[in-house]
Amino acid sequence: MNTVLVADPLCETHNPGPGHPEQPQRFRAVMDALEAAGLTAKLTRLEPRDATLDDLALVHTRSYLALAQREIHAGTDQLSTGDTQVDIHSWAAAQRAAGSALAAIDAVCTGHAQRAFCVVRPPGHHASADRGMGFCIVNNIALAARHAQQRHGIGKVLIVDWDVHHGNGTQDIFYPDGSVFFCSTHQSPWYPGTGMKDETGTGAGLGTTMNFPLPAGSGRAEVLGALETKLLAAMEKFRPELVLISAGFDSRHRDPLGQFTLTDEDFTDLTKLVRKIADDHAEGRVVSLLEGGYSLRGLAAATTAHATALL
Repeated sequence: MNTVLVADPLCETHNPGPGHPEQPQRFRAVMDALEAAGLTAKLTRLEPRDATLDDLALVHTRSYLALAQREIHAGTDQLSTGDTQVDIHSWAAAQRAAGSALAAIDAVCTGHAQRAFCVVRPPGHHASADRGMGFCIVNNIALAARHAQQRHGIGKVLIVDWDVHHGNGTQDIFYPDGSVFFCSTHQSPWYPGTGMKDETGTGAGLGTTMNFPLPAGSGRAEVLGALETKLLAAMEKFRPELVLISAGFDSRHRDPLGQFTLTDEDFTDLTKLVRKIADDHAEGRVVSLLEGGYSLRGLAAATTAHATALL
């Protein structure tokens, strides 16, 4: 079955300001690279939509959504909930990014596609239920998981996050929830300072959070090794029905915001490992969402490798 690409230029309009690493050019760097590699001809384009407030309320409080929308439309340059830089276009871009994830879930969960890659920004994995944080306004991957469960009857979801930064927002949202397994490899100590090994969930979610805090300089042996030795075994017990990827490429070597050493070949093999989990347990269903990656050249190369492996 086909792999779909979800990418809307509206996501390019969000501009956190001059010199900000999460720059609008990231979107164009990925799309130009996919085109140059001949991948846009092989990936079926899927029309995205905007996430509604009801969609966003699947994981966010309505009070936070109202606050973020009000502040952005008022022209603020930073959300009052934290360190998220925004401009007047940011709310529309965030709605389209989240809606792109939901459109991908609809396609995969209805059998119209088997896998999807969503080129979206702003990223999402630092946003919690009631707070924007880092470069994130709404949590795209968390919304994708909840939408799959509540709109399509998916039971168990696996989220694999290989961004160099810990996805603290995603972890917080699902920490007490045993139906969503969150696995993160990330640099530590590093922003945002969360994701210790002993953070494993609570209540019904105990044992469904798996963190691999790794030192600067970590690469293939540490990241891929952790997933091969620990995650594959855990999935034999958990048996997800859908697999989602927080695909952060700031874990690539020479990224300005990370100190990991993953190569493009490593991202190919990470993608194949996640596909194996999906093939074994989830009827091959994989939806990947772009998170970090701040070297334009590195982001272009790594996303090309990732999309090729998804195909």
